[in-house]
Amino acid sequence: MTGRGVVIVGASVGGSRVAAALREAGHPGPVTLVDPDPDAPYDRPPLSKQILAGDWDAERASLGDPAQWGATRHVAAAAGLDTAERVLRLDDGTRLGYDRLVLACGAAPRPLPGMPRGGVHVLRTLADCHGLRADLDRIGDDGRLVVVGGGFVGAEVASTARARGIDVTVVEALPAPLSGLLGEEVAAELALLHRDNGVRLLCGTSVAGLVGGPAVTGVRLGDGSTLPADAVVVGIGVRPNTGWLAGSGIALDTDGGVLCDEYGAADADRTVYAVGDVARCHDPLLGRHLRVEHWTNAVEQAEAVARTLAGPEPVAHRHEFFVWSDQYGVKITLLGRPDPGDETDVVRADGPRRRFAVAYRRGARLTAVLTVNWPKALVVARRSLAGQRDADEVVGTWKNL
Repeated sequence: MTGRGVVIVGASVGGSRVAAALREAGHPGPVTLVDPDPDAPYDRPPLSKQILAGDWDAERASLGDPAQWGATRHVAAAAGLDTAERVLRLDDGTRLGYDRLVLACGAAPRPLPGMPRGGVHVLRTLADCHGLRADLDRIGDDGRLVVVGGGFVGAEVASTARARGIDVTVVEALPAPLSGLLGEEVAAELALLHRDNGVRLLCGTSVAGLVGGPAVTGVRLGDGSTLPADAVVVGIGVRPNTGWLAGSGIALDTDGGVLCDEYGAADADRTVYAVGDVARCHDPLLGRHLRVEHWTNAVEQAEAVARTLAGPEPVAHRHEFFVWSDQYGVKITLLGRPDPGDETDVVRADGPRRRFAVAYRRGARLTAVLTVNWPKALVVARRSLAGQRDADEVVGTWKNL
């Protein structure tokens, strides 16, 4: 390297982990973190749970001080990139030269028509969390919260709000929340968690827009009816923060993800890399590119890229796909990526709580595992997927737990 060092765009878990892992691997050169969020770096999973509930203060979610990694911090947004000159331009006018650039710039929530509007929230940053928490305090036990989108974040917000006694309705366009990922039968089973905890769940329901102004008073549904709302949370997916890369020559896919090889490199010269929500990396075993919007993937990609930058040989990243979610006091985990054509075997555990495990299979081969509130089944699943055991063997082990 020439001495310009490594510049990392994004100081959330992916970018922060690259900075820390570079130092752990012995990288001696300059490291610069760029992020417009003045509160970064911090972990995002607690935003929909412990911090939103008031159980944690913000400091507990901190990922550390960039100074401890010997990193310089710029509180600014990336605005442009010249890959020929290896210069990153920031929106405050700063120009940063680099030897290697890591894109860890994450993603932005997709909005509903009519946003922004008072009482309508997305949940991506610590500031978003504080704003939503203040609104939940405002509406109190008699308030009505509508959550648009029943994915992991929407479900966790619904769980947190319901624990405060707030009336919650979740509106989901799919036949059941997460049915596109888990399949309709398994997703319908998880949907019972909402109903068991007094949350109204409207599935197969579209949202036409928001009602009220300057503050929201309701959500208009596709059938013309209106759900009264004192506050609304919108969780309908995200889009990679890559608009600023226009004209840079960095290849993007149709949804804005940065196309990378299995090492995370986004250009032929291997000077630009991507990790986390923004990266669509090639998986040689699957023979295709994947973009995974989950914490574990960001950490693992960051480790691999940091080792590539600091070491003599590139290190490939393999998409293992592990997701977890805490809802209504229940721990949900997913190992592997289910396919729409997979068959499923469901094993239920005895006891007063909803507790079960699902084996996804293609013929005899175990492809993915979902567990709900069953730690022992999760341990078996990890070993089984690592050892490529047959699905029948795993299901038999679960039945004897």
